Amino acid sequence: MQNIVRKFLILVALLLILVGIFGLSYTYQIDHRSARSLSAYARIDFQASYTGEGRLEGATLTLWDYRFDEAKLLPDVVLYTDGAAWEMKAVTKYTPRPVPDADSPYKNENKFFVELPRASLPAISKATGIRVRFYYDNGQTIDLPLNEPDLAYWQRELGRGI
Repeated sequence: MQNIVRKFLILVALLLILVGIFGLSYTYQIDHRSARSLSAYARIDFQASYTGEGRLEGATLTLWDYRFDEAKLLPDVVLYTDGAAWEMKAVTKYTPRPVPDADSPYKNENKFFVELPRASLPAISKATGIRVRFYYDNGQTIDLPLNEPDLAYWQRELGRGI
């Protein structure tokens, strides 16, 4: 009888270890995921604004990233247009779990909002490639390009007023 209890406890301990390893690797994979484009990594929103006369006034970029760890976005954002760097300061917001719009109640939300420099807008409208780089306080750097549909969308939005 004592031997059966011991084997049962060993089995339960092994199962708990396996579940823990799976859980840690899953959450690490989500927080350190790889993606081919910015919109594949996080939810983004790009908006151009115009004056009453229809002239381009400016543009903004908002990004939402949902992750399990508690790393927070830093306010430093760099936009690259065909290699030219445009450094910006973003407004960031960290919302701890549970986040209502997240796909999991265990994820934290990081959000940044940045106004793009007016001088960068003509470069964006003519660029063949755009990359966005942002940073987390745990040392992680994300540097991803826009995919072709997003690049075309940004350029259409800006093309109406330049």
